[in-house]
Amino acid sequence: MAGERAVYMGPRLRRLRRDLGLTQADMAGDLDISPSYIALLERNQRPLTADMLLRLARTYRIDMADLAGDGATEYAARLQAALRDPMFTDLDLPKLQSEDVATNFPGMTEAFLRLYTAYQEEQLALADRDAETPRGGDGNARRTDAVAEARRFLTARRNSFPALDEAAEALAATVAEAGGFAPYIEARHELKVRRLPLEVMAGSIRRLDRHGRAVLLSEALDGAGQKFQLALQLVYLEMRQDVEKALKDGSFTTDNGERLARRALANYAAAAMIMPYAPFARAVEARRYDVEAISRQFGTSFEQTAHRLTTLQKPGHERVPFFFIKVDPAGNVSKRLDGAGFPFARHGGGCPLWSVHQVFRTPGEIVTQWLELPDGERYFSIARTVTSGGGAYGAPKVERAVALVCAAEHAHRLVHTSGQPAAAQAATPIGATCSLCHRTECGARSAPPIGRQVMPDDYRRADTPYGFADD
Repeated sequence: MAGERAVYMGPRLRRLRRDLGLTQADMAGDLDISPSYIALLERNQRPLTADMLLRLARTYRIDMADLAGDGATEYAARLQAALRDPMFTDLDLPKLQSEDVATNFPGMTEAFLRLYTAYQEEQLALADRDAETPRGGDGNARRTDAVAEARRFLTARRNSFPALDEAAEALAATVAEAGGFAPYIEARHELKVRRLPLEVMAGSIRRLDRHGRAVLLSEALDGAGQKFQLALQLVYLEMRQDVEKALKDGSFTTDNGERLARRALANYAAAAMIMPYAPFARAVEARRYDVEAISRQFGTSFEQTAHRLTTLQKPGHERVPFFFIKVDPAGNVSKRLDGAGFPFARHGGGCPLWSVHQVFRTPGEIVTQWLELPDGERYFSIARTVTSGGGAYGAPKVERAVALVCAAEHAHRLVHTSGQPAAAQAATPIGATCSLCHRTECGARSAPPIGRQVMPDDYRRADTPYGFADD
């Protein structure tokens, strides 16, 4: 037909055929064309006409918009993000070329992205090994840290799992149509949601009682906690395959590391159901990253919302990249989530000059701070205390501090910096951690930096904890 619009989408057709488990001859028979014509289509030597697109959609019950849509857009965005790595800076890699590669060679693009992700994980593992091996010690004797393994898995992917976001958003729409989590779980899984006293739950906040056909929640949970636990239970009921798919390309040496990563992905999916990517991304821009206001809009806690802000790196739909950390009053780090690739994402966070360690004096209040690392890079920090536990008289509570950090170049997009031009703000000089910080004049130092010689104080005592040789 003269009016038909022809498109070339050979790689996509090949992937569709393979996903369906068909040979070229099988597909040719289904579509009533020759196998040689299928081969020409897959090699982009013949265009795929609108009539052929319609035939494919009808034969295999595929949404034609999905089939004919620009499926290479996400691949191209992911490829361009990977190619921004500093190791490629000496190469001329025009955007148009990466788009062509993603469009015409999706299999090769996926292979490259898998290799790049594996490379990132290995780089993180090497950094962890160097940081955790005592000087003069044997690196092979280092105890494998399951928590570090799980953190490496998340950090290598910038805490972003677009496939989980999409699956969770689709499920969230179905839940909303049913009237909420409790009605949906009862209708779909024949499980009633029941709230029980703290003492009856015997140390649990959520439990699936298959014998009693119920999801049991502790009365100690507040509204945000109840919603999250129901979403999490729904992930385990309906999204196990999605979670396993996201987990399968991880490299784990311990069972505990894999279990912790699996749990992190389940929590990610639960948050994605409560705060679906598209509406949440619109809301954060509209409210200029006002964490408290966004929390009220979605009925979530401050910490849940802060977590979600670290995940908004879906290729082509990125928002401000954040680093998240949670510490207790003793300075122990219980959680790190890195959507930005910050230099203190794995071993940093222990600098006493950072306000995240001082907000315990002003519980519940947001404290902002401009930060500057020794290399001159500047960041903006939002810190506040959060409380877990409690919910009844005498129930134990645990208070921790959380902080969200973004690079100074993004800070103008945050409501917290209104009227505060980054260049005009005095920044607090901090270090990732004392052993990695070479600020010799710091009076808050608790340990000498690696590689510096400590001067004897036989004749002179510096006004800082350590004096160092000039070399």
